[in-house]
Amino acid sequence: MTPAIRGLYPIIDTAACARASVDPLALAAAIAAARLPVAQFRHKGPYTREVLEQAEQIGRILGAAGTRYVVNDRADVALLLGAAGVHLGQQDLAPAAARAMVGSSVWIGYSTHNREQLEAAAAEPVDYLAIGPIFATGSKGQPDPVVGLEELARLRPASAKPLVAIGGITRANAAAVLAAGADAVAVISDLLSGDPGARLEEWRRLLAY
Repeated sequence: MTPAIRGLYPIIDTAACARASVDPLALAAAIAAARLPVAQFRHKGPYTREVLEQAEQIGRILGAAGTRYVVNDRADVALLLGAAGVHLGQQDLAPAAARAMVGSSVWIGYSTHNREQLEAAAAEPVDYLAIGPIFATGSKGQPDPVVGLEELARLRPASAKPLVAIGGITRANAAAVLAAGADAVAVISDLLSGDPGARLEEWRRLLAY
């Protein structure tokens, strides 16, 4: 299965939302109103009952709009919530184990940070790949080395899978990232300054949705 991932890939990051005083449910509602094709829920702490309920509510909001719901890191949570996808990092459950858990109809995304990881991912049962950080980012505690636009362009031919660029991407640099070969740009912080609905409308105009 090859997912149709293009343009904006918004990430609802609970820690980033808390820092920006943005309600994750309000951000999910804005994403749903924008009719974006995919969005991810990212929570790096324990999945308490409250967090799980929040993740479930976000899934309902996105699902009602036809937005495919991806859960970061946790294949078990994605399965529990009936999510459309799970996104795995290099230190998470191996893609083959996740595939055995979630089945063939669920998207699996997989983060990579350099050529070696990107090429190795070609043999994994994943549907799309992420590469980054493209620029310096404050959304990750211990980020990998910056990839940059020139390296992104060099790495793009290493995989035929849809490629999502992530890390420090804003409205000001997104066009250059897409021009370098990314199919989509994953964005966290640039969605959170000001009204999420207004910011998403700016992204829609920028990417000509």
